[in-house]
Amino acid sequence: MGERSYPSYLALYESGELAERVERARELSERCVLCPRACLVRRTRDEVGECGVGRYALVSSYGPHFGEESVLRGWRGSGTVFFAGCNMRCVYCQNYEISQLRLGREVSPREMAEIFLEVQRMGCHNLNLVTPSHVVWQILEALLLAVERGFRLPIVYNTSSYDSLQSLKLLDGVVDIYMPDLKYSDSKVAERYSGVRGYWEVARKAVKEMHRQVGVLELDERGLARRGLLIRHLVLPNGIAGSKEVMRFIAEELSRDSWVNVMDQYRPEYRAWEFPELARPITRREYWEVVEYARSLGIHRGIPFSHTS
Repeated sequence: MGERSYPSYLALYESGELAERVERARELSERCVLCPRACLVRRTRDEVGECGVGRYALVSSYGPHFGEESVLRGWRGSGTVFFAGCNMRCVYCQNYEISQLRLGREVSPREMAEIFLEVQRMGCHNLNLVTPSHVVWQILEALLLAVERGFRLPIVYNTSSYDSLQSLKLLDGVVDIYMPDLKYSDSKVAERYSGVRGYWEVARKAVKEMHRQVGVLELDERGLARRGLLIRHLVLPNGIAGSKEVMRFIAEELSRDSWVNVMDQYRPEYRAWEFPELARPITRREYWEVVEYARSLGIHRGIPFSHTS
């Protein structure tokens, strides 16, 4: 066996498998089951799903982003493409204009391929697909066209973790870096604040599949993410996210070597003010309790040192 193709999708392109994946994704969109909502609309006929998107993806913006983790942004930025629409309904969404109001322009597969190529021309280290779960078909269509024209960036799949196993298996060998945001460890809580059913059960299976495909995060000689899983978790006020259970899942069912970003930037946005328990930022104590618990489980990559040390 020679060295594995990198980015991984090049081997699928050369074998013809990437084109087959596009067709399978189209079939899943005939009566849409691309995401766990399985709303069964005819996306191929431009019927709009619960995600708010029909036949063509909506792109809000794209370009170098320097707010991502250092292993992604490097010194030239992570090449983010923000997709409008979403298969979740988070009441505190900080990008609600994009996710819920769907502020973006409709793009054809050829236009999206040109966006991917433009991100590459900008010098970005990777292509970072933000909120991609509902447009997997459209992404694969565009990728096929972009690779034909010389696209070679590794792909980051930046998701809420509410992903179907069918879609993830289409991405096996396409995505080199999965970046799931594990939002909750209680599905009833997820239904109340994000409007989805079975979130924890779906997310656990999805993240396990991502881990099976790419393993723990690997860095290259420059300190940039090359392949693997980078997990995010946003701490919510009053323990709403069930953060300790999320950390236990990572340590016990994935790997203590998982790269985990425990995020502290929660602030009330969108409709959060309608929920008193969400209507304040988190405290330093709430954040550091999660960090210290993660470290106590042996999670160490991406986790800051305790503020008491």
